[in-house]
Amino acid sequence: QYSFKEVFGTLVAQKELFDVVAKPLVEDLIRGKNGLLFTYGVTGSGKTHTMTGSPGEGGLLPRCLAMIFNSIGPFQAKRYVFKLDDKNGVDVQSEVDALLERQRREALPIPKTPAGKRQLDPEFADMIDVQDHCKAEEVDEDNVYGVFVSYIEIYNNYIYDLLEEAPFDSIKPKWNSCNTPVRNGDFVPPQSKILREDQNHNMYVTGCTEVEVKSTEEAFEVFWRGQKKRRIANTQLNRESSRSHSVFIIKLAQAPLDADGDNVLQEKEQIILSQLSLVDLAGSERTNRTKAEGNRLREAGNINQSLMTLRTCIEILRENQLYGTNKMVPYRDSKLTHLFKNYFDGEGKVRMIVCVNPKPEDYEESLQVMRFAEVTQEVEVARPVDRPLCGLTPGRRLRNQAFREELSRKLELRGGPVGAGPEEQSPAELFFQSFPPLPSCELLDINDDQTLPRLIEALEQRHKMRQMLAEEFSKNVLAFKTMLQEFDSSVISKENYIQGKLTEKEKTITGQRTELERLEKKIKTLEYKIEILEKTATIYEEDKRNLQQELESKSQKLQRQASDKRRLEARLQGMVAETSLKWEKECERRVAAKQLEMQNKLWVKDEKLKQLKAIVTEPRAERPERPSREREREKPLPRSVSPSPAPSVPAAPLRPQRSRSAGERWVDHRPPSHVPTETLLQPRVPRAITVEAPSERALARCDRYLLTHQELASDGEIQTKLIKGDVFKTRGGGQAVQFTDIETLKQESPTGRKRRSSPPDPDPAGDAADSEWTDVETRCSVAVEMRAGSALGPGFQHHAQPK
Repeated sequence: QYSFKEVFGTLVAQKELFDVVAKPLVEDLIRGKNGLLFTYGVTGSGKTHTMTGSPGEGGLLPRCLAMIFNSIGPFQAKRYVFKLDDKNGVDVQSEVDALLERQRREALPIPKTPAGKRQLDPEFADMIDVQDHCKAEEVDEDNVYGVFVSYIEIYNNYIYDLLEEAPFDSIKPKWNSCNTPVRNGDFVPPQSKILREDQNHNMYVTGCTEVEVKSTEEAFEVFWRGQKKRRIANTQLNRESSRSHSVFIIKLAQAPLDADGDNVLQEKEQIILSQLSLVDLAGSERTNRTKAEGNRLREAGNINQSLMTLRTCIEILRENQLYGTNKMVPYRDSKLTHLFKNYFDGEGKVRMIVCVNPKPEDYEESLQVMRFAEVTQEVEVARPVDRPLCGLTPGRRLRNQAFREELSRKLELRGGPVGAGPEEQSPAELFFQSFPPLPSCELLDINDDQTLPRLIEALEQRHKMRQMLAEEFSKNVLAFKTMLQEFDSSVISKENYIQGKLTEKEKTITGQRTELERLEKKIKTLEYKIEILEKTATIYEEDKRNLQQELESKSQKLQRQASDKRRLEARLQGMVAETSLKWEKECERRVAAKQLEMQNKLWVKDEKLKQLKAIVTEPRAERPERPSREREREKPLPRSVSPSPAPSVPAAPLRPQRSRSAGERWVDHRPPSHVPTETLLQPRVPRAITVEAPSERALARCDRYLLTHQELASDGEIQTKLIKGDVFKTRGGGQAVQFTDIETLKQESPTGRKRRSSPPDPDPAGDAADSEWTDVETRCSVAVEMRAGSALGPGFQHHAQPK
């Protein structure tokens, strides 16, 4: 479930939606405040319909225009009195300069802006026929107003002016609606606009066309002219899908009248420029549903990217407000958010209309839209302080208008305007004309007795009339004096009354000022307490963050220690297992060596016992002949019975032996413990490399291997064994030796040799069976295996079979 400030059904009227959502924004616009209204939703949810409306029932945009002109209609300035500059500012011109500007514009061969009496386009005539005549309640009648509109679109993250009239250029290539160049076309692709920042840090579009309008019809016709240029396309979800974000900007410039209430005050500092932006966002869509390809796919990607940037900015603003962080809001990632950066920073009121389509296919996307819209309600922006107006007396326009009406009425009563010409008579002439005319005073005859009496009678009448006028004047003067005295008395009484009232008011004001001072002191005290509490809260939050960081560091340290402990335990377990395995092998080796040594001792004892038995059993009387050395040589010596060899690992199959050519080299391995025998027969190896320990370098240079091994024989003499072998290369890159033969050199002393008779052979078959242990595998019971990468060069291991 999602909660919103207002929820409208599917059958809601456009007027009800306008009264709740857009009407407060228009009232703020007339008061000099900025506003932003945009529609948001998935594609095909009715955003453009909500903003524009339909024939017979206009949407939010025509209703906003109608309310603006219904409110400021009688107070609009003449065209070109307000003039916008190219830096998002406004200047004010006098009526003479505005008249010259109008004449200059009318002389230019450019299309004129639509007039109010012009026949409307039937396409949108029904949309702007608003019957409710909504007006703003608080409109400053001492100001004059001017309305300017502009219409832009944001397409593929580029800004285009929809009101720009593209001139015909014969040099530049022309493009048709399919984005292919043509030769005789008259369409030049529009140029994108640039966003800039004015001196008040407000964003605006440079070079954008801004049209001054004087009526609802004129403004909506300008909008409709730009709406025809907006990019729309047919997709599988919407027949007329908007492929860009459109922004219709209404600027309201207002300036106060002068002290006479007749002309505009020529001070730029007193001009207030407010702005209302109506944004129709393109709908978010999924390409797997629209099956978009080519340009449509690119457009959908840019639309979704800009909406995602808008969502990111709102979420970061919310996070900064909730948690007191100061993360940078990525306004510049999209032209849409960059253009309205000031609204999100607090330079105006922002309203959003969420359009939801009840189709089941849009369920998941509608949930995401409502989730984002609910989050936006938690973002609060600071409102700017209203700028004070000028200090002129209010009601100037009404007084000036009443003065003009009274002057025109007086002129109508007098029958003509003031200063009509020489025929108009002064009040003195009119007064003298009221006297009776004087008769002719010409005397032509001495006996004329009529002229003088008539003159005397006329003068007497004039004298009487003068006396009457003097008396009437005296009476009028007395009456006027009486009236003045009464007026003075009434004025004095009123002054006394007003003075009493003023005294009471001053007492009340003094009491209120005292109360205000007390409240201000209280406010200062509370502000000081709040500041202290805020500092304390800041310190506590800092301590909390430090403790949290320390706790996190401690927990991370404990985790690292636990992981190190586990790793160390695993390593120790491996070392213990390896050490125990090593010692087990060492114990087995020592036991086998001990067994071999004991067997050798037993064999030596057996041999001695046999010799002793032979000596004991030999008859003393008979002295056997000493056989010749040749006979002893021919006679095969009987082998002593030795224990059968222990079962061993079968030897590796012999590799084919290298040819023993004259060029083969030997490695003569003589251990450091080698004792020279000083015999005549010495082993001589041609072309040999003599080493004390086998090395990889020596083995790599030779083909054969010779190990000289010395041991003590059973009779105490030194016995030398020459162990021969072939050198082979291993797959690991090292060298291996395979032993093939053993030669034994034994020295005997004739003086120490004891004679012994051959023992009886009770079981020759058994002796023959026991003597068959001298095969090649038994004789080659000692091997040296070289391994690459060992600490001793190629490395070696001795493998011995127990005898």
